[in-house]
Amino acid sequence: MAVGAGRGHVSGVTLQSTPYSDAELRLAIYRFTAETTRLPTHAELGPLTGLAPEEVRAALARLAAEHVIVLNSHDGSIRMAAPFSGIATQHLVRTGGKEYFANCAWDALGVIAALGGAGEVVSRCEQSLAPIQFRVGAAGPDSAPCIVHFAVPAARWWQDIVFT
Repeated sequence: MAVGAGRGHVSGVTLQSTPYSDAELRLAIYRFTAETTRLPTHAELGPLTGLAPEEVRAALARLAAEHVIVLNSHDGSIRMAAPFSGIATQHLVRTGGKEYFANCAWDALGVIAALGGAGEVVSRCEQSLAPIQFRVGAAGPDSAPCIVHFAVPAARWWQDIVFT
């Protein structure tokens, strides 16, 4: 990853030289994650965006308040930037020659959609713990002997998004 003078770029995409908006920070998070397969740290976002550490913290807090990202309560690091997970989960996604972790089965499909629309999901059934693996292409997921069950209605997901 190359970092320019005062403003960063990822994969040759130079970011604007105007003050960073929260939307631009969000895009920087996603670009970093797409390239590196992991969510960025506060320390990495500063040089990438040209923001001071306190500006990064404040912007991330705003994004979290708007339900754009989820921060870890113990250290303020990025826990989720849906559909990407900041920690290893049982929902592994392979796409574009890279591996990513998703927050849930639904987000596993979202990772593939966000990164090009073709890939593979490796997960497990939470009831039986049996492994589940299927491919996703332009027409959607291949047939698999499984279903996706949402135990919590979507309207209540943000009451405890990490559990959901």
